[in-house]
Amino acid sequence: MQLHKENTSFKGNEEGETLNIREELEKYLFHWKWFVLGGIISLIIAFMYLRYSTAQYSASTSIMIKDNQKSGISQELEAFKDMGIVGGSSSNNTDNEIEILKSRKIIGAVVDTLNLTTLYFQEGRVKRTEVYTKNPIKIEFDRNNESLSKVEKDTTFTINIISENKFQLKDVEGNFFSENNFNETITSGIGDFKVLKTESFEFKNENNIYIRILKRSKVIDSYKSAVSINTVNKNSSVLSLSLTHPIKEKAEDVLNELVEQYNFDAIKDKSEVSQKTKAFIDERLSAIGKDLNSIQDRVKNFKTDNNITGLSAEGQLALETASLNNEKLINIKTQLNIAEGVLSNIKNQSNSDETLPQNLGFFEGSISSSIKAYNELVVYKNRLSVTAGDKNPQIIQYQKEINSLKINLRNSISNLITSLETQYAQISREANKINSKVSAIPALERGYIDIEREQEIISGLYSYLLKKKEETAISLAVTVPNAKIIDVAYSNGIPVSPKRKIIFLGALLLGLIIPFIIIYVKDLLDTKIHTRKDIEELTTVPFMGDVPHSETNEKVVIGNDARTSTAEAFRLIRTNLDFMLPTKEGNEGKTIFITSTTSGEGKSFISINLAAALSLSNKKVLLIGLDLRAPKVTEYLGIPERKGITNFITNEKIVLDDIKFSIPEIKGLDIIASGVIPPNPAELLLHSKVKDLFEEVKNDYDYIIVDTAPVNLVTDTLLVSKYADMFLYVSRANYLDKRMLNVAQTLYNEKKLPNMAIVLNDTDMTRGYGYGYGYGYGYGNAYVETVKKPWYKRILS
Repeated sequence: MQLHKENTSFKGNEEGETLNIREELEKYLFHWKWFVLGGIISLIIAFMYLRYSTAQYSASTSIMIKDNQKSGISQELEAFKDMGIVGGSSSNNTDNEIEILKSRKIIGAVVDTLNLTTLYFQEGRVKRTEVYTKNPIKIEFDRNNESLSKVEKDTTFTINIISENKFQLKDVEGNFFSENNFNETITSGIGDFKVLKTESFEFKNENNIYIRILKRSKVIDSYKSAVSINTVNKNSSVLSLSLTHPIKEKAEDVLNELVEQYNFDAIKDKSEVSQKTKAFIDERLSAIGKDLNSIQDRVKNFKTDNNITGLSAEGQLALETASLNNEKLINIKTQLNIAEGVLSNIKNQSNSDETLPQNLGFFEGSISSSIKAYNELVVYKNRLSVTAGDKNPQIIQYQKEINSLKINLRNSISNLITSLETQYAQISREANKINSKVSAIPALERGYIDIEREQEIISGLYSYLLKKKEETAISLAVTVPNAKIIDVAYSNGIPVSPKRKIIFLGALLLGLIIPFIIIYVKDLLDTKIHTRKDIEELTTVPFMGDVPHSETNEKVVIGNDARTSTAEAFRLIRTNLDFMLPTKEGNEGKTIFITSTTSGEGKSFISINLAAALSLSNKKVLLIGLDLRAPKVTEYLGIPERKGITNFITNEKIVLDDIKFSIPEIKGLDIIASGVIPPNPAELLLHSKVKDLFEEVKNDYDYIIVDTAPVNLVTDTLLVSKYADMFLYVSRANYLDKRMLNVAQTLYNEKKLPNMAIVLNDTDMTRGYGYGYGYGYGYGNAYVETVKKPWYKRILS
């Protein structure tokens, strides 16, 4: 027997030190129905989420930022190359162009053009859905009214279409405001507007359209963050623009309009220089035109007053000689006039950086190139300042270069003016020498030559400016956009969000993980004993057997025809008793005491059914209820209280036959109840009549089953333990705390309960740790009828 106990102890310790993977898996596989239910519920929730969530579509477009320095000019503009008005501009910085594309200025223009601040919704079965292409009505605001752009918060109202020509205006809660006609001007706090029909309008019955007016800055911010712009690769100037939106048509329109507004803004910036040049030339033409008219009137008046029709041969020769000098003077005067105008323009720029007139035909090529470089820097800085602050490193660098160029230009033009004035004075002196040669010419002809020479100079200057004006007009007409559209915006109509496969997969995983976590945490926090393995790991007390949970309503689960797992468990315990009970001489009965750690662990159930199992083996069995504090035997059997042990000890006139009784369910079993509850049960158990009781019953019965009090609560059981041949220590599965097994181990080590063995009660026969119970199969209708469970318990059990 000792060898059996040592082996049990060794086996328990060895198993406790290793991880049994199969056992860990079976711990979760036992609850497979919860995993299936969790997966099904999560998939249903995922389906409902996908059914009613708003799908997001992605639209994309690609453009190429033109690098004018590398690409040169197109064939269409080749004819204007000699004019110096196209080609040769600097390259575009791709990173800067991306910032310009995403600037509030450009996106704000898109919002205004497409009227993105006004949204239209229709009521669905579950939610309201935005309509865009098939909207039956549209709101048109009076753009002269600035109140719309000053809307501080979102505004929502309802338009209830009641007929072909009328509608009702309501607030978001359905309160009536007014009834109006289509195309009628309505005055409101957000501005004057009209409700117009669209091509999709068709009146069948009353229909509600929900209008939402959003704050403009809020809409700009949302699209600024939603639009994604990336380069195809580091060495490419091709940009990919994408936008995700619930309405793919709106996403496509926004991207197309964004490129359109970007090109429009770029053309406007490029035209700024030409516009500045044109204004400068117009101003100079106006002033020189007046001088030209004045000199022409003088020529006319001189001829009329002096009756001169032409010059003599000598005078004509003198005039032709002077014309060569006049041509030089005209060119110098033209350059001087332009240089003084540009210098004046530079000096008039106080704190602001503005473009300068360009392509004016300076003889000094460095000045023209400097003006061109200056204008390009100003344009780039102004475009970048839309999105970047004053402290941006590129802005600061551009400003330094602009300031440096401005100083250099001022000095260069000042030096040019000085040089031109010197040249003009020198040529004038030479002209005066020639004029002295014609001193012999009559005074009238000489006066006429002076006026004619002045007319030629002013007329030449005027013609030069007219030529430059025409060139500037051509440059305005042939300004090309910055971006070449490679692909227009396109969406394939497949939602990019939510991703159905990922949602379903994630929901399934979540449905499996949640039960896993619950089972894991429950197991982690669980301190109850459940199986034989728990007992063997924590104690060295011999294990007698386990009793599965009984599904019947019967108190006595074992009988001649009982084939349930619980009945078979008692038969197995009955067999194991032969190995545990000591062998006695003669026919003296064997006493089996049954106790537990605490109340409620099933001592009475084990006592009654073990007694029944022994009586079925044609043995005389006596069941004694010795738990004097909380008698359970009669209560468990459903019979009224009667005289018992307490009465036998306290009343000398009562004999054992007076307190014995039997029940028809168990033949061959006599029962002695506990009797009335005494005030001093411990003292009663020390009475000599207790000894007499056991001596008498041992001679009359083969087995005496004694139901005693729990050992952890009172000392009653320890007082009578000397009368026991063995103790069955009952521990209830899913009830007793594992830490309480220390009580049984202490009693076993100190040998306070003789020949002690543990019985595990109320185990779950569907759960094990590597093996099942194997009871109750192959007997057909021999089963005891079980209690029918509710459907949900049958599914989840």
